[in-house]
Amino acid sequence: MTKTKMTAAEKNAAIWAWAFITPTMLGLIVLNFYPIFNTVWQSLCKTGDFGRGNTFVGLANYATVLQQAETWQSLWNTIKYALIEVPFGVVIALVLAVFLNKKLPGTSAYRTIFFLPMVCAPAAVAMVWRWLYNQQFGLLNNIFHVKVGWINDPKIAWISIGIIGVWSIIGYNMVLFISGLQEIPHDYYEAADIDGATGIRQFFYITIPLLSPTTFFIVQTRLIGALTVFDLMFMVMDKTNQALKQVQSVVYLFYQYAFTNGNRGYGATLVMVLLAFILILTFIMQKAEKKLVFYN
Repeated sequence: MTKTKMTAAEKNAAIWAWAFITPTMLGLIVLNFYPIFNTVWQSLCKTGDFGRGNTFVGLANYATVLQQAETWQSLWNTIKYALIEVPFGVVIALVLAVFLNKKLPGTSAYRTIFFLPMVCAPAAVAMVWRWLYNQQFGLLNNIFHVKVGWINDPKIAWISIGIIGVWSIIGYNMVLFISGLQEIPHDYYEAADIDGATGIRQFFYITIPLLSPTTFFIVQTRLIGALTVFDLMFMVMDKTNQALKQVQSVVYLFYQYAFTNGNRGYGATLVMVLLAFILILTFIMQKAEKKLVFYN
């Protein structure tokens, strides 16, 4: 079978196509693919003296990481944070989205207000919450006339950090829910009104089932985001904080080993362990999607 020659117009179109996709491909290779393979390689090596060079050690780093109590403690800390941020962030955002999806006075202003935490600089957010949580002159302690160490007490510090995570992500989840609500045909609600269904029954029997694809997407993406949390803990918690070990995430522990201690091999191994955990959770969620998600 003979190949037909490209016309001049087709060649010109192909050149422009490659010109447009080449920057994206280079960006993926340099910023995504290379770091992935480099991290896998680093996890199999021991960093040389003074941070120079790598010595291949096979699975020795994995054996050490899995035997360390701080690894499992940081993983448990990360899970606890996710258990606060994901469920509460989803539920509160869903309720707000239902109300703000209605044509009420000031709806646009409220949407903007709730979305503001997403566009605020993380450093500014951390400074404000550190002031709110301050044990000596913090706003919360002054309002309630107490002396609670919100981020210094190991028993409640992880809850305090989780509250910041919920506050900062509600706006993003809310916008996604509003877009999902607008895709639901209004005919269903009109038929429910004719049948005499109350607003609550409509919410549980129409809104939630038809919104399940959006909900599943938000839960899955936010679960991954919560399990990879770092900046929030890094900026709110001081290194001298006695509650740090009860709060630090796996990524925070990775930062300590890879950038503070200069042990890049050990740090890369922590990342690979976290990646394996996320992949397992993602696989389970993908299997559950067929039973839990209703596609209209």
